[in-house]
Amino acid sequence: MGEKYIIIKRNFMQIIKNNEELAQFCEHAKKSEFITLDTEFLREATYWPKLCLIQAATIERAVIIDPMAKGLKLRDFFALLQNENIIKIFHAARQDIEIFVNLTKKVPFPCFDTQIAASVCGFGDSVSYDNLVRQIIGVQIDKSSRFTDWSHRPLSEKQLQYALADVTYLREIYQFLQKKIKKLGRQDWVENENASLASIETYIIKPENAYKRMKLKVNKPRDYATLKLLAAWREKKAQQKNIPRQRVLKDEALTELAIQRPLKIENFDRLRIVPKGFGGSKYAKELIKIFMQANKLKEEELPKIPKRNNANSTKGAIGDLIRVLLKFVAEKEGVAARLIASSSDIDRLILDDNADIPALKGWRYEIFGKKALAIKHGKLALSANENGLLQIEINSTQ
Repeated sequence: MGEKYIIIKRNFMQIIKNNEELAQFCEHAKKSEFITLDTEFLREATYWPKLCLIQAATIERAVIIDPMAKGLKLRDFFALLQNENIIKIFHAARQDIEIFVNLTKKVPFPCFDTQIAASVCGFGDSVSYDNLVRQIIGVQIDKSSRFTDWSHRPLSEKQLQYALADVTYLREIYQFLQKKIKKLGRQDWVENENASLASIETYIIKPENAYKRMKLKVNKPRDYATLKLLAAWREKKAQQKNIPRQRVLKDEALTELAIQRPLKIENFDRLRIVPKGFGGSKYAKELIKIFMQANKLKEEELPKIPKRNNANSTKGAIGDLIRVLLKFVAEKEGVAARLIASSSDIDRLILDDNADIPALKGWRYEIFGKKALAIKHGKLALSANENGLLQIEINSTQ
């Protein structure tokens, strides 16, 4: 890439399994400008992720912390996560931070996500860690251990080295990206993107909002009201029992139950969408109460069905023009188009000049949003020159 960055020491691997060693590392890390972090976890059989390993590195040291080690207390490490003098570096941070929020009820701060920074620097949308390692450092990571059961003990040397690589190369990637961001003058872009990581609301799943995760397949307001109640009920059950929400009831079952709303135990067993014998379960009795609650809602209390895309969306001529603009801006700025605006953003922009979307805020508005609105209102035109380069021209007829 032609960029220079600090050469990091390649240290031996230290596995921390006792409180004394953890305290020593945390005391060392307090003197660092930044610390790179990653986790290994399992969540296939649980609602909350099971933390199996924590990888951490400063410029001088790299360690693996074993949270499953008998007697190990993580309070010193959790205090380190809240030290505002140390930048916590992650790649694709959301799931890692979610684990720490679940354990501490606090968001590590301040945080820096190299996946976000890389997208701002032109490495594409949602670029993987191993791709960044290959492109920036020129190293190919051995991915043969990526399907490891990280709860298994003992872990092999190869598995541990694979896990540690997630934070050792991350140090150099962070420093490279920082220089790149400064050169491009996009510090405010990255700060804007990383801001959402600092909000605890990003990681707290409220049962009343659980329906938003589902694809809407109902067409009547009362069915929709019932589905929202069912999704909240399922989320609470999954959280209480610490099992995946689909193990309580699948999405398809919730949708069918929202439409059918059986009020008798025997009626459940006539539905193929629920497990055999479900009518005799405690769940069925709880659901009947939900159906009765939904049936009692007055017409004015029923939620409106969200509008689906129509001819005024990106399928229309204006939408096509704005999509061309998006492609042009993305190529000009050297960033992924999806980072600037999604198809949903364009849909909503066409329907509402003041839509609450990222494309109409901050740096996205400056490079794309205000031009998109100008095209929508006929104040901007697009053309191509003899070299095939797209240009933006003011429409003087307006």
